[in-house]
Amino acid sequence: MSESPQPVSPATLKFLARLVTVLTATMILGLLVIVGLLVTRFWSEPERPALPPLPEAITLPEGARATAFTQGEGWYAVVTDDGRILIYDRETGTLRQVVDIRD
Repeated sequence: MSESPQPVSPATLKFLARLVTVLTATMILGLLVIVGLLVTRFWSEPERPALPPLPEAITLPEGARATAFTQGEGWYAVVTDDGRILIYDRETGTLRQVVDIRD
């Protein structure tokens, strides 16, 4: 026939209760650490290299009028109303390239 279950000693039950409490606290602490790391990583400003300052004035070719401006690392570009993109060197301010965008 079936045997009746053996009783569990109170010392074992106390040990299991403490073990569950410690594991729960460890999981909560780990979750807080992960959330804290995610928050600090996503909300911090990324480090960017310092770019040289833009010139006070840009000299465009005769008859060209600027309609747009953009910049990148080491260069800046001016889109003109006559269908060209003028790409200048950021360090020296010299014209690097002219891209014709007319049809």
